[in-house]
Amino acid sequence: MSVRVLHAADLHLDSPFEALPAGKAALRRQEQRLLLSRIAQTAKDTGAQVMLLAGDLLDTGSAYKETTQTLIDILGQMNIPVFISPGNHDYYTDHSPYARMNWPDNVHIFSEPYLDYVDVEEIGVRVWGAAFNENRSVSMLENFEAEREDDIINLMCIHGEVGNEKSIYNPITETQIMCSGMNYIALGHIHKESGLCRSGDTYYAWPGCPEGRGFDETGEKYIYIADVSADDCKLWKACVAMRKYEKLSIAYSGDEDLMSQLPEETENDIYRLTLTGETVEQPDVKALMEQLQDRFFSLQILDKTRLSRDIWDSAGDDSLRGRFLIKLKESYEQASSDEEKELIEKAARWGLAALENAEEVSPLEN
Repeated sequence: MSVRVLHAADLHLDSPFEALPAGKAALRRQEQRLLLSRIAQTAKDTGAQVMLLAGDLLDTGSAYKETTQTLIDILGQMNIPVFISPGNHDYYTDHSPYARMNWPDNVHIFSEPYLDYVDVEEIGVRVWGAAFNENRSVSMLENFEAEREDDIINLMCIHGEVGNEKSIYNPITETQIMCSGMNYIALGHIHKESGLCRSGDTYYAWPGCPEGRGFDETGEKYIYIADVSADDCKLWKACVAMRKYEKLSIAYSGDEDLMSQLPEETENDIYRLTLTGETVEQPDVKALMEQLQDRFFSLQILDKTRLSRDIWDSAGDDSLRGRFLIKLKESYEQASSDEEKELIEKAARWGLAALENAEEVSPLEN
């Protein structure tokens, strides 16, 4: 006997997306609600028998009405049981959406800060879970051990951090996992996926966030599908994201060369391009932004190029430029750190731009 589980966590619905312009941030929040539909469709397409949502489903305890209503509608249309274990962002209180809203009969929300279970007899599953009641939690698995029973698969849905005993977010140890009596523990909290892990006879995993929300969450993101039996677990991942964040560093040697190094099919994605290398002239970031903006949903360009050493060749010439550069060159050679040298190089760029009546360009454009 086995059960197929859809395991997702850390959706952070209604995230502010502060790094994006206001209009695109609002669009991203609308798109996040559509993420729920794609997760539900994945459950249907894969034949999942139970859904485990392991915390931080919402970014805060004051979600928009449209978000909670969409969540209720989509989960209520599913013909499988859904379990939610509130985390440190969407912790359960009497005033949270989890307590105030009328949830469908197939949705069970754990509300207490200690482990309890619900039996799903038709599929031979016992689902354990607990809730954060504030934005932190002591260990919920300490001294916990459930008995394994014939013909019952023990699942746990919980928000917490494995391997960091000093964590304030329900610290969980490998020993606690091994002694838990669970067949599979569906975790949330860490935004980078774990893959399938095992401690003793207990399998566990956290899928990370299903869609990136910033440049600290780059690349492909996933939810997990797990086939769990009494003595085995098979896990695979499904991508439901509409967009992704990526960081790309490019050695800049001119606009044309830059274009040839850009990836294809980036219209849906959010990119940060970092320009590196030595240049005689500073890249025109504003012009590049105008040229590239249609190739990305959103784009940042960070200019980290350094002045070519040839720039100092005219230092000391009998000209205003030469006298300006010789002063900076002396300061550059006496600089005590790379940071100080970088500031002097910026001064040289901006000073030369002023002397040549060229536009000064900020190194970061949103």
